[in-house]
Amino acid sequence: MAAKVLAFCEQRGGQFKKAAFECASEAARLARALGGEAAAIVVGGPSLETAAAAVGAYGVPRALHVSGPAFETYNGDAYGLAVASVAKSEGAAVVLFTASAMGKDLAPRVAARLGTGLAADITGTRVDGGKVLFRRPVYAGKAYVEIDFATEPRVASLRPNNFDLEPRNDGAAASVEAAAVDVDPAKLRSRTKEVKAQAAAKADLTEAPIIVSGGRGMKGPENFVILEKLAGALPGAVVGASRAVVDAGWRPHADQVGQTGKTVSPNLYIACGISGAIQHLAGMRTSKCIVAVNKDPEAPIFKVADYGVVGDVFEVVPALQAEFEKALK
Repeated sequence: MAAKVLAFCEQRGGQFKKAAFECASEAARLARALGGEAAAIVVGGPSLETAAAAVGAYGVPRALHVSGPAFETYNGDAYGLAVASVAKSEGAAVVLFTASAMGKDLAPRVAARLGTGLAADITGTRVDGGKVLFRRPVYAGKAYVEIDFATEPRVASLRPNNFDLEPRNDGAAASVEAAAVDVDPAKLRSRTKEVKAQAAAKADLTEAPIIVSGGRGMKGPENFVILEKLAGALPGAVVGASRAVVDAGWRPHADQVGQTGKTVSPNLYIACGISGAIQHLAGMRTSKCIVAVNKDPEAPIFKVADYGVVGDVFEVVPALQAEFEKALK
């Protein structure tokens, strides 16, 4: 029987994030390498049926839609039961998630229900002799390991911005199939009564193509306006921060990059006044291009930077902003 690769395509309010399409694209690529089939799992209300067809544009021909009162808002118990049930009924060989806040909660629940392990926060995959091997960083990003499974299905969560989107040439939509999953909300161990979402004034750090991040070298919260201006000069850029900055109350926790914050992999990461503690490097080491600005030539951040500027951030950053604005006119 052909191997089936399932991608859980996360949605919020009926809208898919870019990472959901990365997950779908990787499922399609693995299915091709295994000579199998790919399908997406979409959990949510009936209104999602139309949106579910969108995953077809990224190489997944089928979208398995789970709907019902228990799935109107995210609930780890309900979603875990639903995804595990679909994976079992489909005979999945691989189940992929995004390593987002939801994915990090859901993937281990599903793995436990399927009696298998979890390769978390992976940055690459390859097929060797019919086996899927998952690559992930260890020791705060200092080394990488490849993970194999002794059992199926193989469950993994994908680090956002590490997997290429592969749109289908024909742009065909996926066929949407109702996946029957019977979950009684009254029998769940927990239930979601209300979701209070903070007003999103900017893009999620984990999906931003460019991040301008500040550390203690910014000297105070009032100076982050310099970084905001630089980010404003770069399309799609957002501002991040180190743990020291967040602990000092200069920036909200949602901006924190690092081992105890968010793990990011933007195309460009500009570190301003950040020394480069190992905990911070663990959260941004996989960025495609790293630019560091620090007045200390011995700062650890320069060891991982592709480009380094030894200088005062209050002089260098405005100069960078001016050059970017000139180049992008």
